[in-house]
Amino acid sequence: MTPYFFGYGSLVNVDTHSYGNTHPAHLRGWRRAWVRSPNRETVFLSVHMDGHSVIDGLIAAVPDADWAALDLREAGYARLSSGGMVHHALDPAPEVEHYAVLPENICQDGDHVILLSYLDVVVQGFYRVYGEDGVQRFFDTTDGWDTPILNDRADPRYPRHKLLTAHETALVDHHIARLSARLK
Repeated sequence: MTPYFFGYGSLVNVDTHSYGNTHPAHLRGWRRAWVRSPNRETVFLSVHMDGHSVIDGLIAAVPDADWAALDLREAGYARLSSGGMVHHALDPAPEVEHYAVLPENICQDGDHVILLSYLDVVVQGFYRVYGEDGVQRFFDTTDGWDTPILNDRADPRYPRHKLLTAHETALVDHHIARLSARLK
């Protein structure tokens, strides 16, 4: 049976990858967070275990179990078995894996920033799959909004950046303001 990955960030935006057979899904027991790594100047969107949390995302098939390209894209992350914690509409349920930054690769200090061009891509994906309620759930189920957000929209630094509609841009800006996140 073809394995699947669970995406909870930019992988929710199907315009950033070519993996097909996508389905909305939810990961139980994990929570999203912006994390710092000593190897990067920008933060990663990762997940950590949290028994009380459920996050929205997307599953997609990995044809022929060829993980090499996806592992390369997700460099800096470890690929983990989702262990039956992903809920979706597929029957029979395929094997699902997700990516996370391991605790030993996370640091607490530094001048790391969230790239607004990256956040825009993530929110665009959530909006297209889950609508405005899904965008709000994304912001509400993600920790680390005290990390400064670098406004790079005019000159995007995120390699898979996408053009947002005026409405999608307004959604991002609304939630940044709602959470009192700091733009640089």
